[in-house]
Amino acid sequence: MAAAGVLYYLSFAPRPLWWLAPIAFAAFALVLRGRKFRGAFGYGFVFGLAFFLTQLLWIQDFLGREFGPWPWLGLSFALALYFGLGGFLITVVSRLPPAPLWGALVFVALETPRTWFPLGGFPWGRVAFSQPEGAFLSLASVGGAPLVGFAVVLTGFGLAALLARLYTTRRVRDRALAWPVAFTLVPAIAGLAVWPTIGTAAQDGSLTVATVQGNAPDIGIALQGQRDVLRNSHLAESARLLQQVRSGAVARPDLLVWPETATAIYDDDPGLDRMVSAFGVPAIIGALVRLPDGQDENDALAWDPRTGPGARYTKQELVPFGEYVPARALARLVTPFVDNTPEIRAGDGTNAALSVAGTKVGVFICYETAFDGPARDAVDQGGELLVVPTNNAWYGPGEMSYQQLAMSRLRAVEHGRAVVVSATTGVSALVAPDGTITSSTGLFTADALVGRVPLRTQTTLSDRLGAWTEYGLLALAIAGVAGGAVLRFRTRRASAGTTAGEPAG
Repeated sequence: MAAAGVLYYLSFAPRPLWWLAPIAFAAFALVLRGRKFRGAFGYGFVFGLAFFLTQLLWIQDFLGREFGPWPWLGLSFALALYFGLGGFLITVVSRLPPAPLWGALVFVALETPRTWFPLGGFPWGRVAFSQPEGAFLSLASVGGAPLVGFAVVLTGFGLAALLARLYTTRRVRDRALAWPVAFTLVPAIAGLAVWPTIGTAAQDGSLTVATVQGNAPDIGIALQGQRDVLRNSHLAESARLLQQVRSGAVARPDLLVWPETATAIYDDDPGLDRMVSAFGVPAIIGALVRLPDGQDENDALAWDPRTGPGARYTKQELVPFGEYVPARALARLVTPFVDNTPEIRAGDGTNAALSVAGTKVGVFICYETAFDGPARDAVDQGGELLVVPTNNAWYGPGEMSYQQLAMSRLRAVEHGRAVVVSATTGVSALVAPDGTITSSTGLFTADALVGRVPLRTQTTLSDRLGAWTEYGLLALAIAGVAGGAVLRFRTRRASAGTTAGEPAG
């Protein structure tokens, strides 16, 4: 089972091995066949623990220097419990026909409470995030990340049922193979059928966007105490970009983007004013902003070359241990470094689409890419282009940046919008509405991207359904678990009654 968990991990970016995910779930389902509740929970937990320990290894680059391995180990353990519960509940519904359908519903439904708990929710590693390309990705435009995840797991569980049935019957034409074959093939066929509906053309013109990646030394969360390093590197790279624009080497942008917390703004900032004015175009500046009441916010500010800062979007989903410390009093008992982490105030979702450069630009920041709500807010408020400022300088040279970029590619398809990923140290990227990366930077390099992106107004079915897809899958899973529990109770009761009524003898 641990091998299946590692196989599932290998399906995630930076590897283009999306097809490994359904194979991993097929192995998971085969191991669960015939297991009792306790064994199913244990095998599910092992599957999850092997997956999260490998997929979240980058947390050591982020927090290991100050907190040791405990955040990585503790979070992996807590998240693996969801997989253990999944194994338990899949056993509950295993007698319902058709079992693969109910099992897939249960597993994907458990991703919903993962957005709530632990640490205020940690949806990293959702099934859909293993699919930034391939047959299933287009389904994001229909039902978002929940539908993509459901399709992947259903394919794996259907394949497991097919293999088990073939092993049992040895007859390829057995009618009982119909459902397993359908569950194995239909999700991928449906995904391939939806691909022609994915629109990429501009519907309200296009925009030339420049995003600046200033770079920083690889010192993890210690960069919090060296805000000027990020600021100065982004000013320097912006100056180089401006020189290229003036020389005609690159196109003049319509919009300039700086990444998440590329600078700290505690008062008026004439340096940023001069930089934006020199470009002569509006900008979206990612900044740690200190308000008059002394409270800090993680903001993306619309910056006009003449009038300066205007409307701002404030990050809603904050990074545990990076932007706030859960249960700070308890954490202080584990590490003396806990008080080095500031408390940043979360936003409420207003201004998720900023009026800038003659259009509406939807913004969601870094960690928020893993949550469905912020990107949906940005499109609901009229965003024709999505911008994702991110400060990946904290997370070292590991896989976190690539995993996050994969999520942004899924969001592009989910909402039918081009996405600009603006990172402090990489990976910055321009992503087309079909999830294709049109240009990108490397990790820990100073660079800038300039490219033309389409502005789109059409909403996808996923936009129109909103959270109903997720809650619908959750309701079906709850109904399945209830039905499975009732069926097991009645079966056990009937068995007990038959045994009691047998003649002695």
